[in-house]
Amino acid sequence: MGFPCNQFADQEPGTAEEIRQFTNDNYDIDFPMFAKIEVNGDGACDLYQWLRSEQPGEGETSDVTWNFEKFLVNGSGEVVARFGPQITPEQVAEQLPALT
Repeated sequence: MGFPCNQFADQEPGTAEEIRQFTNDNYDIDFPMFAKIEVNGDGACDLYQWLRSEQPGEGETSDVTWNFEKFLVNGSGEVVARFGPQITPEQVAEQLPALT
């Protein structure tokens, strides 16, 4: 699932629909793209507040460091891993067989 956020160097300034269209046209995504949200700070959406509390990461804060940071949630709703932006979706997918 993708959650556009403009908190990282203003890389997603458009509307949610403009961002969805751009990613579909340029990256041929096949996952749901949701409305634009904030992932850090006082305005962080509830989902990311929860994700960050369950997997705080390795830095001084639990803040998401950059676009494309990923969280892996198992079928029971537990946040089992957090991946930096440099980790590809394919690398995350390698973790899926261990969840079943």
